[in-house]
Amino acid sequence: MRMLINVPERVVADALRGMAGAHPELVVDVERRVIVRRDAPVAGKVALVSGGGSGHEPLHGGFVGPGMLDAACPGEVFTSPVPDQMVRAAAAVDSGAGVLFVVKNYTGDVLNFEMASELAEEEGVRVARVLVADDVAVTDSTYTAGRRGTGGTLFVEKLAGAVAEAGAPLERVAEVARRAAERSRSFGVALGAPSTPAKGGPTFDLPAGQLELGIGIHGEPGRERRGSMTSGEIADYAVEALVEDLRPAAPVLLLVNGMGATPLLELYGFSAEVQRALRERRVAVARTLVGNYVTSLDMAGCSVTLCEADEETLRLWDAPVSTAALRWGR
Repeated sequence: MRMLINVPERVVADALRGMAGAHPELVVDVERRVIVRRDAPVAGKVALVSGGGSGHEPLHGGFVGPGMLDAACPGEVFTSPVPDQMVRAAAAVDSGAGVLFVVKNYTGDVLNFEMASELAEEEGVRVARVLVADDVAVTDSTYTAGRRGTGGTLFVEKLAGAVAEAGAPLERVAEVARRAAERSRSFGVALGAPSTPAKGGPTFDLPAGQLELGIGIHGEPGRERRGSMTSGEIADYAVEALVEDLRPAAPVLLLVNGMGATPLLELYGFSAEVQRALRERRVAVARTLVGNYVTSLDMAGCSVTLCEADEETLRLWDAPVSTAALRWGR
């Protein structure tokens, strides 16, 4: 097994111990699986809580900090966190202004966050939930009913985090989050399968010389498999799917995201092709982010996410953020 792990059963706990040591600005409860910004709860501030299966780092723990999330709940690899984690996180960060749960559209996440909302409200915490379902590739795939939640989650957490940091009430924070979710679309491509620590090998078979168009972040099937394509051909395919669905009437935020094993050299080259494909379709790009942000362990591949942006969106995107994985303006 070519992995930097001790035993598969402790891989998440070991990662959390490492995160605690590297980021003293966070409070990391290794055994109870909750990551909280150290200054929480922040008086008068709406708190943002998200979470999901591990293996997608830096999502979500890497986005905990001023300007983004107040807490994150990591589950086992590719497995939803449990309601107790979410309730514990909400209690740790609630200042009395309420808590927004940001939920990716996967069956386990949806059910567990719904249950956690009910439990938290019984304990006196006001809770709102926003569902992210931005993947245009397929509907009703493995793990979910409806569209999958993927790269658009970053836009939702950043934009809602900025308005929450500015002191907006819960209803306003939830409105910004929902608007970001509605305006975001993603499309992923796999060049190679990921390997989970438990299995120690690829989670699906992708023969040499083939790629999966529309892959999910857990390795769920996409739209189709094809033989080798150039970076430009992949960009055209992905952008066409995104623009056809989103039909943006304004400039967009662009995320070119690595799935875990694709080097930045390739991601930046692919980003150039994506921007070329968008220009050819008369879609202006207002901001661009390139890197590994919503990954799938060691999957080779990438995803493209667009978020239609008005002036407020750009202002919230540019607002200061200080997390382990996203940091600017401070």
